[in-house]
Amino acid sequence: MANIPRPAYIVCLIALVAMAGCGTPEYRAEKTHCEAEWMLKIPPVYRQEVVTKYRSEKRPTGEIDCKTTGSTTLCQPIMENVSIPYPAVETVDIRKRQRDPQIDSCAARACLTRYGNSKCES
Repeated sequence: MANIPRPAYIVCLIALVAMAGCGTPEYRAEKTHCEAEWMLKIPPVYRQEVVTKYRSEKRPTGEIDCKTTGSTTLCQPIMENVSIPYPAVETVDIRKRQRDPQIDSCAARACLTRYGNSKCES
């Protein structure tokens, strides 16, 4: 089994991701506070699961593009990008779906209390 990150590391990682997300700086601050709180109330439980991922691959379409310059003709196949599914094993927090709505609700309540709206807009 893969090394499982410590909860404190996860809290810091989530805080950094939240800071890069959308919303006002005030909303991000409230959400960061709520994430730290709810990570303690509903701590992560990690499990390895098989998930479907996709990679892009160029494949010929069967058509050819030819260009003539003087007496020289150059032909090249026309390519298209194709999405290829493949299985991958990922470590997944099985409590994330349970915790995320609590975090969003907590942040919205805090914004409503402080700013009079759920988005912390002045």
